[in-house]
Amino acid sequence: MATSETTSFDLNIDDIIQEAYERCAARTNSGYDLKSARRSLNILFSEWGNRGVHLWKVANQEQLLTAGTATYTAPTNANDILEAYVSTTTGQSTTTNDVSLTKISRSEYAALPNKGSKGQPSQYYVDRLTTPTITLYQTPDAVTYTYLKYYYLKRIEDSGAYTNTADVVFRFIPCMVAGLAYYLSMKYNPQVVQQNKLIYEDELSRALNEDGQRTSVYITPQTYYPQGF
Repeated sequence: MATSETTSFDLNIDDIIQEAYERCAARTNSGYDLKSARRSLNILFSEWGNRGVHLWKVANQEQLLTAGTATYTAPTNANDILEAYVSTTTGQSTTTNDVSLTKISRSEYAALPNKGSKGQPSQYYVDRLTTPTITLYQTPDAVTYTYLKYYYLKRIEDSGAYTNTADVVFRFIPCMVAGLAYYLSMKYNPQVVQQNKLIYEDELSRALNEDGQRTSVYITPQTYYPQGF
């Protein structure tokens, strides 16, 4: 028997809502039901932001550095900065080298005695405001530090129109529908809340476990040489 030879299955927002209502043994009877479900879907996407890093939402950003400027604003859709490095230009050549930066906490940044000191940046601090900012230490002091490059975690896009598809990769479709069914059951059918919650958490756990990088990890113990007496 022939197969479809396609891998394009997806659901638009209206299909997602209908599937979720069916799992609650409920029907959408009004425009308000659709509006309520779309609101719950957007809340679900916000809740996913507290569940860790979603690889399909990681993006790379380049920021032109200005000598004497330490703080830069991330894109408006940024949730957090994951990794950062600066590109340096050596001598008269056009060759650039990327130098990795170490991420530090607010407490570590606050403990720095001279935050205005200038030199080659080696650390960065992220202030997670509504739109995050990234502050370098030391402050760039020369034009040889050309770009700040970083990977940042983007927010999942709002559901928008009912004809849109969700800003979600295919492997998260099952837990997205299950999560919306769980949210809707709290409003329309409390008898299946616990059942839908268990299904949602199970689906989400599998998706999060799958959403990782298959790379090898090597752990080497640090050599310690005790001083003699």
